[in-house]
Amino acid sequence: MRRSKLQAFRNEIDLSDRAQVRILKKRLGVSDAEFSDIVGRIGNSIAAISKEVTTQKACPSPKVAELPSAAVIASVSTDDPTQIGTSEQAP
Repeated sequence: MRRSKLQAFRNEIDLSDRAQVRILKKRLGVSDAEFSDIVGRIGNSIAAISKEVTTQKACPSPKVAELPSAAVIASVSTDDPTQIGTSEQAP
């Protein structure tokens, strides 16, 4: 008696299959954390995951600029006219 072979969905990734996950992460060039974050938000559709990765790589999220520490800000004297951003005007 012939048994029919189970056909895997071609457009969905089986997250329990470590080989599929490893191959897809390598093909997309993402880390474990990025992949799990995307799958958590999007789902297991390969097309949706690929689209999200290309979108993220096309326009990366802006990084927060590092601000000087409070000690550096407090150490700046407002009496010094050479400091940038002073309110004094030259005659």
